[in-house]
Amino acid sequence: MNTATSTFVVRWINFLTMLLAVSVIGFGVWMSTHHDSCRKSLTLPVIGLGAIILVISIIGFLGALKNNSILLWIYLILLCLILVGILVFTVFAFIVTNSGSGHQVSGLRYKEYQLQDCSSWFLKQLNNTHNWERLKSCLVKSDDCNNLAREYKTLKQYKSARLTPIEAGCCRPPSECGYPAVNASYYDLSFRPISSNKDCELYKNSRGVKCYNCDSCKAGVAQYMKIEWRAVAIFNVFLFVVLSIIYLVGCCARRNAAKSPEKV
Repeated sequence: MNTATSTFVVRWINFLTMLLAVSVIGFGVWMSTHHDSCRKSLTLPVIGLGAIILVISIIGFLGALKNNSILLWIYLILLCLILVGILVFTVFAFIVTNSGSGHQVSGLRYKEYQLQDCSSWFLKQLNNTHNWERLKSCLVKSDDCNNLAREYKTLKQYKSARLTPIEAGCCRPPSECGYPAVNASYYDLSFRPISSNKDCELYKNSRGVKCYNCDSCKAGVAQYMKIEWRAVAIFNVFLFVVLSIIYLVGCCARRNAAKSPEKV
């Protein structure tokens, strides 16, 4: 690839990523204006990601524009670190999301999840009191459990529903407890639980309690996180390939810049 072509490609790719970075930073600022503590907790990582992309893109753009081998060297080193980080995170994500496929319960169209099936990393994160209190607060505010009664008007509709892992784990007691459902948001707790599972005693019909303190809820959250992480990991594979191609083009631009005089 000649000098003109390689620098042109690097220049325009980084111009586009600069626009992307500004959009990411803007989204992070927008999130910070909301009072939802769940969204606010993601504000700094989002803005930080946008800032990193912006800095690297500016360095790459200026290096290609000025045909400056030093700037292109810095750009390639930073891009290499990003590639290594993506690779490490992707491998880690596939490892920690590889366990716990859920348990099918007779008569239900969804699976129930158990905390002991999760990877040790997820167990450590979810059993951390500070982490779980923050997550539990988000779950209560999301109102997912209270929406079930509005979504499923009859008991028949509720029993044939395909609940999400969080709805199955946090909004209802485990099936092994044996509590009969009155409707989508209320169970008859006058029955003595037929299981020794501590979640049976922790479940309450109260809107702010439900099964948010249950291990089954933590398992449901873990499953939701695993689905999200697996999607991100798959996207990262695609991103790694694209960035690797950009890295190779950048190497060509850096090599050509070293052979030609710098633009003023």
